[in-house]
Amino acid sequence: MIKYWQANSARMMQLTIEHARMVLIALFIAFLVAIVLIAVFLRKKNWMNSLIYFFSLLYSVPSYAFFALLIPITGLGETTAIIVLAFYNEYVLLRIFITGIREVDPNYIEVARGMGMTQEEIFTKVQLPLSMPAIFSGLQVALASTMAIATIASTISAGGLGDLMFEGLQTGRVVSILWGTILTVALTLVCIVILKLIENLVISD
Repeated sequence: MIKYWQANSARMMQLTIEHARMVLIALFIAFLVAIVLIAVFLRKKNWMNSLIYFFSLLYSVPSYAFFALLIPITGLGETTAIIVLAFYNEYVLLRIFITGIREVDPNYIEVARGMGMTQEEIFTKVQLPLSMPAIFSGLQVALASTMAIATIASTISAGGLGDLMFEGLQTGRVVSILWGTILTVALTLVCIVILKLIENLVISD
């Protein structure tokens, strides 16, 4: 393990950066889309349920198949991986976000209406702030699941820590698989800790 690290540390760090970039860009895109969809369709329950059902169907599609469907359109590489990962994130984020927002005490919403707030103001100033714990919980769940799915992106030349794992599988070198797994877990934990720190800062404010 140590010898492999000494010989390949620069490449391993580069793959870790690629992996983090791919996952975080996909998560950020999915987060923005989820917030917009909820803002637009929050009061249209049937539409929102249909959207969640639609993304749940996409979530059930195996990642290999999803990549294969997009390759003729977006080609091999990181772009296709980010699109697929964003779609996978969308189901998790929408489901958890909408649950958190709907659980906001209706009394707060009635008070906001009594103060003359518009529906948009109620959403941005009341419902979103009060549902922050659920939002950050959704981000953590999506982050953890996407870190694992992103390793498959190596099969479409998207880079990331999956390169180490598939390299190990092809050459029969267990040490490469172990390092890929260790770095994926470590990266996930670091990102979750950072997300938790951001949550504490946002909620404490």
